[in-house]
Amino acid sequence: MTARELDAAGITDPRLRDAYTHCRRLNARHGRTYFLATRLLPPGRRPAVHALYGFARHADDIVDVCDGDLRRLADDGTQRRAAALDRLADDLAHGLAGGTGAAPVTVALADTSRRYGIEHRHFTDFLGSMRSDLTVTEYADYGALRAYMHGSAAVIGLQMVPVLGTVVPREEAAPYAAELGVAFQLTNFLRDVGEDLDRGRIYVPQDLLAAHGVDRDLLRHCRDTGRTDPRVVAALRAFEALTRAAYDRAAPGVPLLDPVTRPCIRTAFVLYRGILDAVAGDGWAVLHRRAVVPRRRRVLTAADGLLRVAAARLATRRRSPDTPGTTAPSSARTKEAM
Repeated sequence: MTARELDAAGITDPRLRDAYTHCRRLNARHGRTYFLATRLLPPGRRPAVHALYGFARHADDIVDVCDGDLRRLADDGTQRRAAALDRLADDLAHGLAGGTGAAPVTVALADTSRRYGIEHRHFTDFLGSMRSDLTVTEYADYGALRAYMHGSAAVIGLQMVPVLGTVVPREEAAPYAAELGVAFQLTNFLRDVGEDLDRGRIYVPQDLLAAHGVDRDLLRHCRDTGRTDPRVVAALRAFEALTRAAYDRAAPGVPLLDPVTRPCIRTAFVLYRGILDAVAGDGWAVLHRRAVVPRRRRVLTAADGLLRVAAARLATRRRSPDTPGTTAPSSARTKEAM
């Protein structure tokens, strides 16, 4: 299956194929929901999405590697992580400038950036937010959190737009893609409150917590004792409302995408938003365990996506591949036969 995707994308160089395969493994291993949705893309566009995910995952893993007890990050460990991020940034810059690169994730990402014309500043902004995670442990308000999420989430959506293709000029779809990236990350923040607390971080804004009588000590107490406090539940509900509002703002962007890629994003949209329902269904116990979308719902959503994919590709075959107004990458259009 990997070879078929690489062939469809026109990736023939052995080193590039190895790099993309490495990124695909990262996506399959760590991004279960994301990987499932990616399977709905035309084969020729999947390697690029794997490259974008693989690089982001690699950087995130550098930031979140813990020394010893998960709850205690040694100062020298922070320095090592900062140095590792610097090396990753230097390697990527070398690759984007036309060099060979060293790490598989940077090799694949640089190639994807060239193929799809992805702006380099998106990668710079992303690494900037990753660096802030080494020192910033909380955010005063939603505005401060949004500033952080521009680099950690919104730019991921912006990177995806050229790969997905649009039926309008890219700049019209870009704000919605950025907002969907934010919605996905807010969902992760809600799901991972307990795990992030163990890393010393709180992404729920401090003013929102304070409005419900919650502080770091109360969160730590609930985490340590396994208890759920009504004040914490109220704060989490308020954070969920912020997250659902982000999904509402992002939703009008899905119809702006290339018809053959819409089912992928719609599936990711439904599954990620379903995590919010899973959190509520689990009694807001995110300080104690991770909420998971039931397997049956994942399967049904994926099946619906497959039907939409089939319909979109049938419609595409019935019209000229150069239909006016479509801005999907021309190389992808000619190499994505199922």
